[in-house]
Parts: sequence; structure tokens; C-alpha cells
Amino acid sequence: MKIKLDENMPYGLVDVLSQMGHDVDTVPQEGLAGYDDTKVWSMAQKEGRFLITQDLDFSDIRRFMPGTHHGLLIVRLREPGRNSLLEKVRSFSDQLY
Repeated sequence: MKIKLDENMPYGLVDVLSQMGHDVDTVPQEGLAGYDDTKVWSMAQKEGRFLITQDLDFSDIRRFMPGTHHGLLIVRLREPGRNSLLEKVRSFSDQLY
């Protein structure tokens, strides 16, 4: 699966997801850090990538209607932190295809 990680995701996810066979790039790698959500979303869709973010601005289903894009995962945790986030993504990653 082609995945784009938003700038608010830990860089360690690149290795985790890549080792699982996914094609992963990041918003900072593309020089898009600090750009508005519209630009990030546009690039992810242009590249056919599933976007993983913590940004709640992407939760508006009127703008990001399910079934109309390459995929979107908004990660929100009760216990925030890099390790919690890595573990949560690992726990669902076998469902990515």
C-alpha cells in the first residue's frame, strides 16, 4: 500500500510500515511541512496514497467523504506519545492492504 505520513506522525513509523512492505513517504520528506491541509491532501491523492495523520481537520466527512479517496486514518489516543502511537499503528497495520 502507498502511504503518506503527515508531519505530526513519528518518523519511526516509516521503518515500521516499510518493513511490512508498504511504500511510505512523509510530508516533511516532500518539503510540505507547514503547508495547509488542502495541499497535503491534494498531494496524497495525486500520488494515490493513504494518509495517516493526527490532525482532526481531516475528520470532516463532508470534505473527506469515505469511498471517494485513497484512504485516511486519523489517529487519536487516550495516552498520547510516540511509543503509544507506534504500538497503535502496529496493532492495526495487518489490516492495511
